[in-house]
Amino acid sequence: MDRQLQNIAHDTNTKYFFQMLFELTVLFGAAHIFEETCLLKKTFQDPTDTDSLRECPIQLSQRIPNMRTRTRVILHSLLLLVIVVQVSRPVCVDVPSETEAVVGNPMKLTCISCMKREEVSAETRVDWSYVPTDKEPIPIYLFDGQPRELEGPWRGRLVWNGSKDLQDLSISILNVTMNDTGTYKCVVFRQFEFDCYSPSVTNSLVINLVVREEASDDTTALYSEIMMYILLVFLTCWLLVEMVYCYRKISKSDEQAQDTATNYLAIPSENKENLGVPVTE
Repeated sequence: MDRQLQNIAHDTNTKYFFQMLFELTVLFGAAHIFEETCLLKKTFQDPTDTDSLRECPIQLSQRIPNMRTRTRVILHSLLLLVIVVQVSRPVCVDVPSETEAVVGNPMKLTCISCMKREEVSAETRVDWSYVPTDKEPIPIYLFDGQPRELEGPWRGRLVWNGSKDLQDLSISILNVTMNDTGTYKCVVFRQFEFDCYSPSVTNSLVINLVVREEASDDTTALYSEIMMYILLVFLTCWLLVEMVYCYRKISKSDEQAQDTATNYLAIPSENKENLGVPVTE
């Protein structure tokens, strides 16, 4: 039970890590886009506003929007959109199964067979078997439209633990005993349905299960959790530095614009009319 709780806690931390990573990525992208948008707003004026063109000392050529800056804003927006779409999509990941179990605890035998094109319909059949040494495999579980236990010493202790889309085809052994140590084989048969033909694919996965009386220390989960928090702290600091940089850059732009407007207003009206006109004798 302790090992199962550790696995659940580790899965929860992993989900929390990816959630925080996604939120930090969105905030970073939003801050960067906000920076570029603010700079565009501060630097460029509306070319159709003739009054501001006469009053502002900036030349007309400096008011034309910088296409490179606008391109950067568009690219950042597209990058942020791609990240949101990719994270929000369900993704099938072929993860290896656990190979160590503890006596008296449940054990999940993970068998994942990802479909490259999920929109294609297929008939799926899964055969689970126990492979003794130098003997024929013993069928223990069958999925053919519906999960079904087979006769054998595992009957009554096997539970279907797969997904609805039939990409996760795992089973769980309840109340593991020392006799459950051995090799298990998962064979996945898919019959695809197309208009012209019906191809088939067969995949197999072998799991070497070791049953122990007590759970061993899992240092990998501890190290991965520590690295997760270190990465979160680093990304948070990076985001804060970027936001401070953005704020200081915008503030500096405001100060320059205010100084320019102050200097322009300080010029007498007669000099404004003759501004830029060469003096002739």
